[in-house]
Amino acid sequence: MKVRAAVLREMGLAAPYEQSKPLTIETVELAPPGAGELLVRVLAAGLCHSDLSVIDGSRPRPMPMVLGHEATGEIVELGADVAGFAVGDRVVFSFVPMCGHCEPCAAGRPALCEPGAQANASGRLLGGGMRWHDGGQQQLQHHLGVSGFAEYTVTSAHSAVRIDDDLPPEIAALFGCAVMTGVGAVINTARVAPGESVAIFGLGGVGLAALLGARAASAYPLIAVDPVPEKLALARELCADVVVDPTREDVVATIREHTRGGAMHVIESVGNEKVLAQAYAATRRGGTTVTVGLPAPQQMLSIPAVSLTAEERTIKGSYMGSAVPSRDIPRYVALYRNGRLPVDRLLSHRLTLDEINTGFDRLQRGEAIRQVVLFD
Repeated sequence: MKVRAAVLREMGLAAPYEQSKPLTIETVELAPPGAGELLVRVLAAGLCHSDLSVIDGSRPRPMPMVLGHEATGEIVELGADVAGFAVGDRVVFSFVPMCGHCEPCAAGRPALCEPGAQANASGRLLGGGMRWHDGGQQQLQHHLGVSGFAEYTVTSAHSAVRIDDDLPPEIAALFGCAVMTGVGAVINTARVAPGESVAIFGLGGVGLAALLGARAASAYPLIAVDPVPEKLALARELCADVVVDPTREDVVATIREHTRGGAMHVIESVGNEKVLAQAYAATRRGGTTVTVGLPAPQQMLSIPAVSLTAEERTIKGSYMGSAVPSRDIPRYVALYRNGRLPVDRLLSHRLTLDEINTGFDRLQRGEAIRQVVLFD
């Protein structure tokens, strides 16, 4: 079938993207789903810094590629041997397909699925197939098994989680990355207990989702750190007890003052080694620093090695919120429905597909929280 999609053919084009247009809106060919796959009509797709890091070249991927990994849609066709789904089901995509059989999957850590990681790195679906072609029959890569910036997409059934069909698409899409990653970092990775202090560095979609997750976990005090005044104001409105502008005050000293020596849990969502070092310095003895951001591969972290032993400190990575998507997405949706996780406050802009380069300009300048492309 012919599908309109946002195609990235070259990484590293300079901003402003409205002028350089790294994403071109093309009519491309999408082959039918193979065995174990789904054809999904995309209803909404979010713009994420992980997409931006592919556009600017700091997170290299095979080119050309149909971009987008945070999305929701409706199943319109099932491939052979698909169980547990039906035509008409609404789904949220998981950007790591989960084989269910490798050692991490068997250990309950599907975010580290080994075949899923290999498929994502190669621009293929979990089963090894590729379903995209341009008009000249050049193959186009899949982005993290999703390729959500398209009217329709083919995905592995292991990349989809069924949801209720009454959830607004622009809200449902957020659960595929921002919410799953941010809330999961608090609940699954940090395992925040009631009354424990939490500091969040970086208030994009993931960081603000972590803030909401920490409040749902009854953290106290809850400290939000970002240089953008509008984001600090939103954090204060949502639930932050303390907000800190790192360009105006000593962020480590401020956090230590409000937590009597450092936060028990510090979550870094910026993807910068200097910010991660600050987050570690703001963590108390016996505490945990969780990093969610994705720095460029060449960035290196330097910390006092003795502190790991003498202060029983922990640094943990959190990919996809250490989530089990089929378990966690329905849980987080339930928290949203009962008012404990107001993720609708993360939605800052609604876009058409043709406005996507402008949206990434806005994201690159730090002027948006979560922007969503709507296809209906």
